[in-house]
Parts: sequence; C-alpha cells; structure tokens
Amino acid sequence: MISLPVTSLTAVACAVILIILTYRVILLRRKDGVVLGDNDDRILTKAIRGHGNASEQMPLALILLGLIEVQGGNPVLTGTLAAIFVAGRALHGVYFGRHGTPWQFRFYGMMLTMLAQAGLVLALLFVLL
Repeated sequence: MISLPVTSLTAVACAVILIILTYRVILLRRKDGVVLGDNDDRILTKAIRGHGNASEQMPLALILLGLIEVQGGNPVLTGTLAAIFVAGRALHGVYFGRHGTPWQFRFYGMMLTMLAQAGLVLALLFVLL
C-alpha cells in the first residue's frame, strides 16, 4: 500500500477551499439568476476567476506533492511546502471569495502559491537526482 499523508491532507485542505469558492459562485449566480457567464457583474466575475485560479493551481501542486512523497522525499520539507501552498491558496481564496478584501490577500496568496510550487519542483528534482 502506498501512503501519501502530506498529499492527502493537502488535498483535503484544497478541496475545502475549492468547495467554498464554488459555493460562493453558485450563491452569486442564483442571486441574480445568471445561468451562464457573469452577466457583467464584477463581483461574480471576481468569484468565477478565484474559483478558476484555484482549479488551475491546485492540481499541479498535488501532483508534485504525490510524486515527491512516493519517491521518498523529505517529509518535513514536503509538509512545509504543502503548508505554504495551502496558506497561499487560502489567502488568495479570501480575496476572491469576499468582496472588499484588500488586494494584499491576492498578492501574498499568489506569492506563497508560486514560492511553494517552485519549492516543490526543486524538491522533486532533488529526489530524482
């Protein structure tokens, strides 16, 4: 049996964030009866992009985490990078999920996301070499 505890816990955290972002989009669409698109509603557009960005970023990080873990990467480093990634996704999600949140949440959320992903790429290369 393959055990991937860091990847599994990170997947749970990412799923929670993604479900919250999805729910926010659904609520905004239902509020104004929008079936497709954003109806030129800036708040809905922002929520849709926040959900889309999470959907785009999370799979890569989870794949990298799983590959590192299955190949015996350092669990402390992997866990730290996973925590940084989840923190970044949470900050980014708050910006896109709550209208009026300061732009710094988005900025630092993406900085942490990209830092974690770069670290995961390097960690995977290190394990491979």
